[in-house]
Amino acid sequence: MLPLRPLVILAAIALPLLAAAAHAKDDGRELLWAAVRNSDAKEVKAQLAKGADANAKNEIGITALWIAASKGQAEIVRLLLKAQADVNARDGIWYQTPLSLAVGGGHAAVVTDLLRAGAKGVDAAVLSAAAVGKLPVLRAVLDNSKPRREALDAALFAAAKDNKEIRQALEKAGATPLPPASQKDRESWKPVAGTYESENGGKLTVEVLATGVAIRRGGSHQALQPAGSDTFRPLGLDSLTYVFQRNGGVVDRVILKLYTAEISFYRLETKPAPKLVHQPHEDGKAHVAAPLPWPSFRGPNGSGVADGQHPPLAWDVKTGANVRWKVPIAGLGHSCPIVWGDRVFVTTAVSGDPNPKVRTGNYGDVDSVNDTSKHSWQVVCLDRASGKILWTRTAFEGVPKIKRHLKGSQANCTPATDGKRVVACFGPEGLYCYNFEGKLLWKRDLSSIDSSFAMDREYEWGFGSSPVIHDGLVILQCDLSKDSFIAAYRLEDGSRAWSTPRDEIPSWSSPVVWRNRQQAELVTNASQYARGYDPATGKELWRLAKKSEATIPMPVIGEDLVYISSGNRPIQPIIAVRPGAAGDISLAPNGDRSERIAWSKKRGGPYMTTPLVYGRYLYVCSNAGMLTCYEADTGKEIYKERLGGVSYTASPVAADGRLYFTTEQGEVRVVKTGPKFELLAVNNVGDVCMATPAISGGTLFVRSQHYLFALGRKPAER
Repeated sequence: MLPLRPLVILAAIALPLLAAAAHAKDDGRELLWAAVRNSDAKEVKAQLAKGADANAKNEIGITALWIAASKGQAEIVRLLLKAQADVNARDGIWYQTPLSLAVGGGHAAVVTDLLRAGAKGVDAAVLSAAAVGKLPVLRAVLDNSKPRREALDAALFAAAKDNKEIRQALEKAGATPLPPASQKDRESWKPVAGTYESENGGKLTVEVLATGVAIRRGGSHQALQPAGSDTFRPLGLDSLTYVFQRNGGVVDRVILKLYTAEISFYRLETKPAPKLVHQPHEDGKAHVAAPLPWPSFRGPNGSGVADGQHPPLAWDVKTGANVRWKVPIAGLGHSCPIVWGDRVFVTTAVSGDPNPKVRTGNYGDVDSVNDTSKHSWQVVCLDRASGKILWTRTAFEGVPKIKRHLKGSQANCTPATDGKRVVACFGPEGLYCYNFEGKLLWKRDLSSIDSSFAMDREYEWGFGSSPVIHDGLVILQCDLSKDSFIAAYRLEDGSRAWSTPRDEIPSWSSPVVWRNRQQAELVTNASQYARGYDPATGKELWRLAKKSEATIPMPVIGEDLVYISSGNRPIQPIIAVRPGAAGDISLAPNGDRSERIAWSKKRGGPYMTTPLVYGRYLYVCSNAGMLTCYEADTGKEIYKERLGGVSYTASPVAADGRLYFTTEQGEVRVVKTGPKFELLAVNNVGDVCMATPAISGGTLFVRSQHYLFALGRKPAER
């Protein structure tokens, strides 16, 4: 046995070597994947020859073959298969395989190669090919595999009636029309028929036809077969299940289950759009307190709450009622306004394109906007009382270093201020600090920042994490495609105080400082973990696994809990964490609470919006405007109601017993706080709205695509 000192010396030597080996392995994977993304077969071959692992996966289970199949790269697929790439590797978020991606993309040659290499999932492949009407792909599946008879029959049912070639190919393979269901069964199934909508805006229609129950969803038409009481499974598919739930004897929800993912769809007929409880009536006696600073995203401590500020209940931009001012803001920016004293600050990116496009609504398109024109990234300071632009400073000029999302902008990050200085982050274009007179005090280069879709880095979505100021530090969360980190910069001069690496995929959440009864904790939300840090040193205090891809909502501070949420697959968690956590506080697989977790839910977390705590209640708004109210202490659901409107990206804010919800289409819906849902007002600013409003001094500041509005009673009226 070796003495202790030599063991310590060996460990000191071995650990760096192991770390270097791991880093080299990651580099090899990245070089291989870069070659695949660039469709460079020669480089793929070279990297494989150098020992690159053809089966290396990222944090969500994607492999090089997964990427190549999705892009239809037949030559590269063959190289990877020759290198023993796993033909059935399935990602852990969307559960796609190389075969399902190749079928969905219409890549017949790749489908052939994958099936010949032993790809599984032929029943799903024949159904998918038939449903979308891709004859070459369907023939590739039929010529190289043997789907089950029921899958062929289901594919014939799903095929368009006028697509004779698809139908003939299926019939030649042995498909036959589905037999009629019994009258008794059809009668018993009628309660499930109807139109349902998910919290994120997806719709499905359930029909009872002569052949039985069928579902129309996202362009597909699936025949269902019973799999238990109020449970159905698509004919020919074993991995997918639809469970219908009754409330008072009425079916009001259907749950789609796929592996560990669940999506709830709510019947539209039983949850209609709400109506106003009465006509909006402003309380003329409200006394507006001294203007409250709104220093960063979601205001004080990221709470979104500004009691005593009495913003208006209703306004009319056409008549000017309760509109203090309306000022055009050049360019495109989805950053939110911040307010301190008599100053309002916003950021923007002015493109060479005079009409930059923003696509609103609920959709699953992951594409990017590649505007390669020269941009000017600007910080704008306005007078709070009049809206007069006091100064505009150009922080950076040039072509954007990364693309933006279809819903995004090149100025997504909300600035932050301590009352003397204002800090603006423009992602890879840099971090800038100005005084209140517009003098540049310092700047930091952040050119290596790259936030992309985790499943395919080709789809760049832009940077979206807003800075927070705490105890003389500017703290920035950077969850990237590679080398994620969180760092603090000294507000005085921009020098880096600390930086902590993070094993994370890209996220677009912002940090919050939680001053709880035990200590100050810097809390972050991301796809792999939520974490707590010491804000003074960057030391990680605790971590909480949750595994929810593309995380956006920021943590929310309550009375004595901090709430973590996210709304993408495979789970959509809401988790209430107690103060004083240390180490790994992840829940057991089937657990919903622990010493440090007050309560949790695996479903119901929001995708785009950040929840809001007001009084005893936690309010969660989905993309499609489904508002759920929970008891903040226990997680008990109080109500679930439709707000109305089309789609929501802006997070809710609140003041004086009212909640303000802003749709992407420019409506602001005002709801009464408390355990009973009451819609008080619906106002429209007449422009696209993606940014969360600010509240200060009797005014609601609403940033739209083209304007900044100050909504409130004018001084003489107050």
